[in-house]
Amino acid sequence: MHLFPAIDLYEGKAVRLYKGDYAEMTVYSENPAEIGRDFAAAGAKYIHIVDLEGAKSGTTPNLATVCRIKQESGLFCEIGGGVRNMEVVKTYVDAGIDRVILGTAAVEDPAFVRAAVDAYGDKIAVGVDLKDGFVAVKGWTEKSTLDAVTFCGQMQEMGVRTLIVTDISKDGAMQGTNHDLYRQLQAQFPTLQLVASGGVSSLEDVKRLAATGLYGAIIGKAYYVGAIDLKEALEVSL
Repeated sequence: MHLFPAIDLYEGKAVRLYKGDYAEMTVYSENPAEIGRDFAAAGAKYIHIVDLEGAKSGTTPNLATVCRIKQESGLFCEIGGGVRNMEVVKTYVDAGIDRVILGTAAVEDPAFVRAAVDAYGDKIAVGVDLKDGFVAVKGWTEKSTLDAVTFCGQMQEMGVRTLIVTDISKDGAMQGTNHDLYRQLQAQFPTLQLVASGGVSSLEDVKRLAATGLYGAIIGKAYYVGAIDLKEALEVSL
């Protein structure tokens, strides 16, 4: 299983939210690129980046910071947050970012998903952000009427290969991840690259997710508060 240590960006800083609440924000670093270098030094191969401002605005306010993380870490970088049109996708791909994650737009504009997959193939992923069992949109501030299985099925039909599934109720709460959810989705969609996100807060979480056969897992707050040693997590994820 691949591990994706995460960097969430707001105003050029590395931050974390509690359960997606912008009012519950903690700043962890003024230099996100330095964190990317630390990930590389620990042996990581991937970085998961979220532009929290972009998630609200649909623009790329932290593009320069994202590019610095990519350049200074040398790692595979994926970016999400406010990717709602082909212009933003092209901006990130042209900047050398390895994978672009569609969120709100994947729910509201299926034609955009198809166009992005047609143009960029596996460089496109979709975020499945779940709030009370339903897909959330607009920076997790609104709920759609789509449940996880229905939405994942729709994305699979459109040719999306990588889905990043977040249980918002677990995100940043340091109370463990939703193992039942990931087990169910992995069984139902065995050919998709499913990435667990939200609440991965211990080495035991990493071990259990790896045993499920998932493609990947994202480690966020647990890294920043020292609950997970990245080197150890990489070892148990194999």
